[in-house]
Amino acid sequence: MTKIDMSGWKTFVVGELFPSIVKPPVLHARQVVEADDGIHYVVRTKFNNGIKCRIRPVTDVAPSPAGVITWGAENAAFFYQAEEFLSGRDIYYVDTRAYSATTCMFLATCLQTVTHKYPYNYGLFPDMLKEEQISLPVDASGKPDWAYMDKYMSAVMRESWTCLENIKKVKKEFHQVNVSGWRQFSIGSLFRIEKGTRLTRAEMIDGDTPFIGATLENNGITARVGNIEHVHPGGLMTVAYNGQKATGKAFYQPISFWASDDVNVLYPKFSLTEYIALFLAPLFWEAGRPYSFGDKWSKDVMENDCLILPVNASGKPDWDYMDKYMRTMMDNTKSDLSAMRSIG
Repeated sequence: MTKIDMSGWKTFVVGELFPSIVKPPVLHARQVVEADDGIHYVVRTKFNNGIKCRIRPVTDVAPSPAGVITWGAENAAFFYQAEEFLSGRDIYYVDTRAYSATTCMFLATCLQTVTHKYPYNYGLFPDMLKEEQISLPVDASGKPDWAYMDKYMSAVMRESWTCLENIKKVKKEFHQVNVSGWRQFSIGSLFRIEKGTRLTRAEMIDGDTPFIGATLENNGITARVGNIEHVHPGGLMTVAYNGQKATGKAFYQPISFWASDDVNVLYPKFSLTEYIALFLAPLFWEAGRPYSFGDKWSKDVMENDCLILPVNASGKPDWDYMDKYMRTMMDNTKSDLSAMRSIG
């Protein structure tokens, strides 16, 4: 879709647009019985359209209607509910049954723009939402252009379905790797490990140097800084040794970077390529499984832990095989992407 033009949009007070905001009956956890053919159970989450699972109906708890937009006062996220549902604590809904499903999806995205002001410990309750203002497209009379919202979102959905269908057409090939001849190597024998350096947000200077933190995303980059005192050169790997979910997550860093004190920096004792690093990354993830936020994968422990690697005829790590294997994988991925583009 082309970027949407918001230049002619106008601001509306949510409570004036939707005076009917409802607090549905609360279904407590002790009343929940999961059932694959049951009714949706909506809770305070930002995932899966707010739906935790399907559950059995409860005799004395009436389900909320389909066609409304729900949100949780805490962890606020707006979702359109296409089916009837039951809900947990602090769930509310905007009664949007007068509008099409696609219009409601468009509207839910517009409502989502106010949630950044309401962190988990400062709930977005109905009285607060009614006072909020959102921008919407308008028709010639200056009223919300519901027809435009429906048309735009319908086009988005058609495009999304087309993309999904195209992905299904891509040839899938899975080849199990034979690891019977692989051997263990201590991480300390493969890398010299340095602990990253603490740098608080207050100490950060604006710049272009990647700041690598304990995260699963964006190649480990959580900020970009201009600080230079503890910058590592490019061509290394980083591994998070701390973090509730990120422990063991490894990335290849192609350019110079600053590693946080939640990250170990790996200086290779061999000729490391980006493709070898991509091969090793999931092996670090597997090796780091025993460790968690409360049991950090510290430098000393990491040095003595092992990776299981393919070996050459002399029994040493077969770096050439790893490099070639990942080059082939990347080439195949590029071919799949090209195939998807040509289908579209």
